[in-house]
Amino acid sequence: MALSRSRTSSNIGWIPKTKLGKMIQEGGIVSINDVFTQGLKIMEHQIVDALLPNLQHEVLNIGFVQKQTDAGEKSRFRAVVVVGNGDGYIGIGDGKAKQVRVAIDKATVQAKLNTIPVRRGCGSWECACNHSNSLPFRVKGKCGSVVMEILPGPRGLGLVAGEIPKVVLRIAGVKDCWTRSFGSTSTSPSTAYAVYDALRSTYRIVTPSDWIR
Repeated sequence: MALSRSRTSSNIGWIPKTKLGKMIQEGGIVSINDVFTQGLKIMEHQIVDALLPNLQHEVLNIGFVQKQTDAGEKSRFRAVVVVGNGDGYIGIGDGKAKQVRVAIDKATVQAKLNTIPVRRGCGSWECACNHSNSLPFRVKGKCGSVVMEILPGPRGLGLVAGEIPKVVLRIAGVKDCWTRSFGSTSTSPSTAYAVYDALRSTYRIVTPSDWIR
């Protein structure tokens, strides 16, 4: 269940520790597209804050986990957070801590580090609008026992999906699609990561347009 929604904070006092971070502060890279085009790895979450100023995050799930240690049971909260700009970029992360707020902060940082681009288009046979309202082709993702399949939909269809997939797709900037799921979809973290894995597959498939220089 989606629990909260908010905006990210600015990078006040950020001192870059990686080459990519220094390039961004110096103005060498001004677009997140350049980061992925050059195959650079994001290792500082402030990079995403700097290049995606309109980034939003939403808490997908908060659970309670226990770990058996020599000193007894160790209990912590686990939060799953999705981040995105609603226009082709998405990230998911999870964090564990004794306090809910700390767990959410950890998950948000991890989600920013896991930010990926999503290829959008209109691959539905019912529509030829050439808009970026859906996906260009069918993709499938998996996490644990959950398998999520996303099918392109015509413009105006909306998101035909469950609550968790709908939140992830909306934040990724997908407006119209069908979804099919298999496995234990009641497990919210696995469902969210399965959708994320499916969206990541949009750039694993080579299309004819990729060969055009």
